[in-house]
Amino acid sequence: MHDENLQPAFISPAGACDTHFHVFGPLAQYPVASLSRYIPPLAPLEDYLALAKKLGMERLVFVQPSAYGTDNRCMLDAMARVKLPRLGIADIDEDMPDAEIEALHALGVRGVRINTSPVAPFDPGRVNALLGRITKLESRLKGLGWVLEFLGPGWLTHALMPTMRKLDIDFILCHIGMFLAKDGVDQPGFRDLLKLLEGGHCWPKLTAPYRFATAPDFADAAPLVRAVAKVAPDRLIWGSDYPHLSFADKVGSVQLFNLLGEWLPEETLRRKVLVENPEKLFGFGKP
Repeated sequence: MHDENLQPAFISPAGACDTHFHVFGPLAQYPVASLSRYIPPLAPLEDYLALAKKLGMERLVFVQPSAYGTDNRCMLDAMARVKLPRLGIADIDEDMPDAEIEALHALGVRGVRINTSPVAPFDPGRVNALLGRITKLESRLKGLGWVLEFLGPGWLTHALMPTMRKLDIDFILCHIGMFLAKDGVDQPGFRDLLKLLEGGHCWPKLTAPYRFATAPDFADAAPLVRAVAKVAPDRLIWGSDYPHLSFADKVGSVQLFNLLGEWLPEETLRRKVLVENPEKLFGFGKP
């Protein structure tokens, strides 16, 4: 990455949480799924923890990479080695036996991904293909206090909104729904996102502006971020999206962290995003 010597532009408040990052181990030990969208880099836990220390992250939420499919071993092995408060968001089969879900809960898992490639082209059948999985997971997980996490292109976020409005479980939208910043805050999908945020279950996650905004400075993301923060200041959360995968040679983790300070200059708001909101969503400090 190109910002190895760049320093954080602001000091994280005590209890700050990175709610979205990945670790990748050796391929010989952790093979990728047969339908993997990419060959993952080697991104060991130690490298991420060095970054977390630099950024002042004291609470962590591991996220299962899509490359591993429903094989969560790499993430779980890394979680077991961390002394900081940490939780995880896994990828599981919606028909997984209850005993296995309970075992994941005991290991610190608190959510499940609903994962579609961020660059997937428009497919009207994709929504129907996901409905059964979403409905079954909602039914099985809400008693555990788990969340659903949606990753997908903006067109899919928009198409799933009727389903999302009916959910009786907290859910996360990665990359704040992934609506393209160049289309502005008045694009139909983003306007509907702001309406969706008026409900109490949707938690927008500010991650990976390189996936929806314009390089190199991603300045066109600022109006979208500010609009989301205005509507849902008590539910907006942040994640580094380390190690940035195919964007790793174009962006740096500290650079992206510093953008948070530019987009949310108010210290009280940043404390909500980094500390209070993830604490409320994930229950850090609670049994």
